[in-house]
Amino acid sequence: MEFPFLEAVIGFMILMYIFETYLDTRQHSALKLPTLPKTLEGVISQEKFEKSRAYSLEKSHFHFVHEFVTILMDSAILFFRVLPWFWKKSGDFVVLAGLNAENEILHTLAFLAGVMIWSQITDLPFSLYSTFVVEARHGFNKQTIWLFFRDMLKGICLMAILGPPIVSAIIVIVQKGGAYLAIYLWGFMFVLSLVMMTIYPILIAPLFNKFTPLPEGPLREKIEKLASSLKFPLKKLFVVDGSTRSSHSNAYMYGFFKNKRIVLYDTLIQQCKNDEEIVAVIAHELGHWKLNHTMYSFIAVQILTLLQFGGYTLVRNSSSLFQSFGFDTQPVIIGLIIFQHTIIPVQHLVSFALNLVSRAFEFQADAFATELGYAASLRAGLVRLQEENLSAMNTDPWYSAYHYSHPPLVERLAAIDEEAKKTD
Repeated sequence: MEFPFLEAVIGFMILMYIFETYLDTRQHSALKLPTLPKTLEGVISQEKFEKSRAYSLEKSHFHFVHEFVTILMDSAILFFRVLPWFWKKSGDFVVLAGLNAENEILHTLAFLAGVMIWSQITDLPFSLYSTFVVEARHGFNKQTIWLFFRDMLKGICLMAILGPPIVSAIIVIVQKGGAYLAIYLWGFMFVLSLVMMTIYPILIAPLFNKFTPLPEGPLREKIEKLASSLKFPLKKLFVVDGSTRSSHSNAYMYGFFKNKRIVLYDTLIQQCKNDEEIVAVIAHELGHWKLNHTMYSFIAVQILTLLQFGGYTLVRNSSSLFQSFGFDTQPVIIGLIIFQHTIIPVQHLVSFALNLVSRAFEFQADAFATELGYAASLRAGLVRLQEENLSAMNTDPWYSAYHYSHPPLVERLAAIDEEAKKTD
């Protein structure tokens, strides 16, 4: 008797939905608490707490609906064998277009184009509601409906330009890879990730946002002085117009080797009370660089990618696996999609482990900034960002342990205070 792969996948998807809904329910209960955590009393204003509570609860309600619809759709697509039906229809479309449906690359591109259109249509109502109802109601959304659809159109165009050559290369590699297929696939994805990390901030990100050099002045001088003291090879310092879309704030850095760049959201500059708070946030980010967190994360992703492709090579020729999902042929892209579904349990475990590591890195970066003398400013900056972004003040420990890549504010402030005592 053949193993029921499809039924097992659907069953695990539903089990994970039940488990994560239980965690969401715990978090929802925490969000409903009418008082601040003891350690945040007198630190966060009552007005901001009430606004944060209202925002978090509305996002939570929306999340329940979105996740319920998603599990229904995903389960139905698998159970009713929509994928093999759609694969056949995409082949018919290729024939109608006067092309050769036996060409797997053309057939795959037609299939993925249909999948992209379907996903855009089904996700659009949720994106519109999230942006123009939830985010707008709480003062975060700053984009117009025109800007929203312009960004969506740009994203579709980018997928149409970048997708076909990438997909074609993957299909050719799988068809000709032989015994070293996993290594070839990993090598291709490794090079692709380096190329994308290079061109994204230079060619792609400017399509959506405007990047301007941070003006000369005290803030720029302080950031450059900090970077120089840490021997961080800062080449450019930008401000991005994040306020054209949202009032949420952020800061990040990118670049290889001796060509590093730092980007500040204009909302971050507007929200922080003084330059010291901004510099403290940058000190935290530079801590990730100094402690090699970015490199460790990149290496971990590469190892996981290689292992994933290794697993794929073990099952890619399994006729029983394809037949379980309703396919009588074994197209490359379908094999990859099915494999992704079969390793969902492993992916959840890996995601949980990566979140644990990420939270440890955040504590270390906070400690790094504290050791540089930014304890008070970092503390004030984190509180300010928590308030301005209306982030959740009360968090369920199970929920945060499973989902959060950053520790809750209460834990970060306690760790900063403890580290500050050591350095005094």
